[in-house]
Amino acid sequence: MYTILLIVLILLLLGVVPAWPHSRSWGYGPSGLLTVIVVIMVALLLMGRI
Repeated sequence: MYTILLIVLILLLLGVVPAWPHSRSWGYGPSGLLTVIVVIMVALLLMGRI
């Protein structure tokens, strides 16, 4: 389960890098959303829910 979550997070990180031509105009939206997801995952991990 942890491996799958780690792979998905790494793929999301690569997808929101603004160096790619398709994501230059997106701004901070995707990286902000990804940050929120990571914070929620860490909080759940610390609480023992995952």
